[in-house]
Amino acid sequence: MRLKTPLLQATLALALALCAAAPAAAQEADPIAALLDQPPPAPEAAPAAAAAPDLETADALSAEAPPAPTPPAYTPPPVNHAPPTPQASEPFPYRSSPVGPPPTVVRPPMVYAPPAPRPELAAPTYVDETGRSPEAPPNSLDLSYEARLRSSSASAQGLQGPLDGAWTLRSREGTALYSLQLVDNGLAPLEGAWRDPRRRGSTDSSGFVSAIQRAGGELIVSFYPRPGAGVATLVLNAAPDGSWIGRLEEGGQRRPVVLRRD
Repeated sequence: MRLKTPLLQATLALALALCAAAPAAAQEADPIAALLDQPPPAPEAAPAAAAAPDLETADALSAEAPPAPTPPAYTPPPVNHAPPTPQASEPFPYRSSPVGPPPTVVRPPMVYAPPAPRPELAAPTYVDETGRSPEAPPNSLDLSYEARLRSSSASAQGLQGPLDGAWTLRSREGTALYSLQLVDNGLAPLEGAWRDPRRRGSTDSSGFVSAIQRAGGELIVSFYPRPGAGVATLVLNAAPDGSWIGRLEEGGQRRPVVLRRD
């Protein structure tokens, strides 16, 4: 069969050529086969300068370079076994008080007052003379002290028996014959002392009672009024008014007497 146009003939020829070259091109384009068929690469030789360095150059470099500094040897610090020195604490700063000083109290000067002169005594003062005193008149402190003593004496007297205290023995005419000071605590035997006011100032005008006996409403008192003389005996009976009435036997004489509390 004949082709009618030259363009068609050329087209057909190009197609036939491509079909004939397709198998060869396919075989040449296989990448895996090409990699497998390649020989292994040969090892590269190391450069001569790196494998064998120049000895002369190394000696020159070592001569020019300074020597490396040697590190100092380690020395341990000394061990101090002494106790630590105490440090003085800082002084506390002084702070003034916010409150000012107390106001100054100006007191008037004391005026000296000389003591009162003592009264001149023309004769000695005895203990029984209670109305006379060689000292100055008592002040407020003396009076307060005396009041406390009297109060204590009154309290103690309230605990004593009925005969405790000071008594005066008088005759029927009222003359003071003897003064008696009796001690009666309600339990122990009675005790007492006597004094003769008619012989005031004599050294033998007083003494202790020898014996006191109390039996119910009767009281018997014995004492020696003078050294070497006989005994004086009082035989008394209790009266309704608190006194004791009886007789005094002294020096072989008997006289009626009455004993009353001072």
